[in-house]
Amino acid sequence: MKTKLYISLLSASLVAGMSSCDLDAPSVSALDAQSICTNVALADAAVMGIHVSFAETNSYRGRFLPYYGLNTDIEWINGNDGTKLPDEGKYDLATYNATGSNSQMNTDNNAYAKFYEGIERANQVIAGMRAGGKAETDRDMAQLLGEALTIRAYIYLDLIKGWGDVPARFEPITTETLYIPRSNRDEIYKQLLADLEEAENLCYWPGESKLTSSTERVNKAFVKAFRARVALYAGGYSQRADGVRLSNDAALNRTAMYEIAAKECKEVIEAGYAHLGAFVDNFKNLCIENTSVSGESMYEIPFSDGRGRVLYTFGIKHNAKDQYTQQAQGGVNGPLPTLWYDYDVEDVRRAITCVPYEWSKDLSPAGNAKQQITSLKKWCFGKLRYEWMKRIVTSTNDDGINWQVMRAADVYLMAAEAVNELQGPSAAAQYMKPILDRALPAAKASALLDTYSASKEAFFNGIVDQRAFEFAGEMLRKADLIRWNLLGVKLAEAREKMINLVNREGEYADLPSKIAYSYEQNEATKEDETLVIYGLNHGDTDDEVKALTADEKWVSTTWIDCDEAAGTSKLGDFVNGMPGYVYGLYGSNNPDQNQFWPIWDTFVSTSNGTLQNKDLR
Repeated sequence: MKTKLYISLLSASLVAGMSSCDLDAPSVSALDAQSICTNVALADAAVMGIHVSFAETNSYRGRFLPYYGLNTDIEWINGNDGTKLPDEGKYDLATYNATGSNSQMNTDNNAYAKFYEGIERANQVIAGMRAGGKAETDRDMAQLLGEALTIRAYIYLDLIKGWGDVPARFEPITTETLYIPRSNRDEIYKQLLADLEEAENLCYWPGESKLTSSTERVNKAFVKAFRARVALYAGGYSQRADGVRLSNDAALNRTAMYEIAAKECKEVIEAGYAHLGAFVDNFKNLCIENTSVSGESMYEIPFSDGRGRVLYTFGIKHNAKDQYTQQAQGGVNGPLPTLWYDYDVEDVRRAITCVPYEWSKDLSPAGNAKQQITSLKKWCFGKLRYEWMKRIVTSTNDDGINWQVMRAADVYLMAAEAVNELQGPSAAAQYMKPILDRALPAAKASALLDTYSASKEAFFNGIVDQRAFEFAGEMLRKADLIRWNLLGVKLAEAREKMINLVNREGEYADLPSKIAYSYEQNEATKEDETLVIYGLNHGDTDDEVKALTADEKWVSTTWIDCDEAAGTSKLGDFVNGMPGYVYGLYGSNNPDQNQFWPIWDTFVSTSNGTLQNKDLR
């Protein structure tokens, strides 16, 4: 049963008077925080109050989740035909061209501000609990302190992912600390690793306590897995003032960071808290709001029924208020068209992740929509679907589905990556195997594992591929590519692949130009609503499309084509010498020189001269 995201009067008192834009005054005295945080019920309310910063209009809900992580070699924001660049808005955020005046972000209540609001809430709780001292003797209070430390670390990691070097605030604000400059992200990474090491010793395992009976609460397994993620980022590449490189801090050397990641992930797996069920079950559980800790999900940002835009942004597009939802939304972001064709045809993840249809605007007399073909340039993600929900969404923009921060598959693949780097593929294969076994038929899984295990390099390339197939649409890819120093390389490769696809050349030469489709009847409604499609697999032919459409139940349409002389294609009219949607992936920008967003002008201008963007993003 899903809980409600809330802020009680007690937790509100911790942040009363705090400005979301410049945090211009301490919010509460240390004595007040200490008093609140010496009682388990009050401390619990205060910890839950930190979560409110996730759900505010322009925080994770409406700005960070929809835009951070786009565009990569497997996912993009839908609708960018290249002619809109630069747009000073959402497309610039995704195409590595954001400026400080960006219209989506340059406000005093956007994600950057709300992240620091959440951090200040966490700082007050942590300071109060430490002053109260009860976490040293009371297990529930220890859990709550660990939870506050972990949530603060989670927010800080997203700050680094989005903005690079950012101000480090690990104590409640005072007059003396009101204005501070950016800090070296390495110092923040080291603090997060230390905080999470402390937190994992404070928190209960999943289900060990009522406080960890839901995936909406932090538990020891998540803390360990999240510490592994932080270590991989800290030990990886990123843009610095002098170029893209690894950290120069000896404490964050790659070997040490891989050792942390391997240790933490192996301990979660060996303790039995990395559950892998059927791939689709994880996403159905999200949609039916099953927050049991017995599934694959390890931690989710909790949104109440009327808050959060997860399906709005990542669900299959619904063009009308239909039998599945009273919200005509979804389809804002989607997979690159090449992703579908790059999966093995028998990979169970393919049809769940990539969807070539949306739900119609026109409804039947009974008020039902049906699936309709979209186009090569506008696939939908299918992991999250209104049609899997158990309740009707009645909000215009919010659906209340939780955002999944971590699931067990990530633990296995992080373990595989780290162990391969430290010991090689023979030791790492055991952690890759469960991912392949649930995705592919046994013979194919075994053969692919043998291919990956041929060398350390081959296994790493397998990690790069499998993290794409496993996590597309979950907004992990951009940060992965950055830490591997593959962002620019993979984005350039994605352009080449899309050009090959639209021309049906190279690896896509065996695809037909047309598809054929018909409908199957839904037995419950007795209406034809479900598409059956031919022509989306390697080896399908235009001759078979033509043969199928001899039956009037089948309809054909051109799916792939390109006329370079006319400057037209199924991936858009040509812009700057290439199909518009291909150009629109990152425009004329250099992704490796624009890995981070700038700190927005409104914060720079009110920082008393302490913040700047020059050479730091």
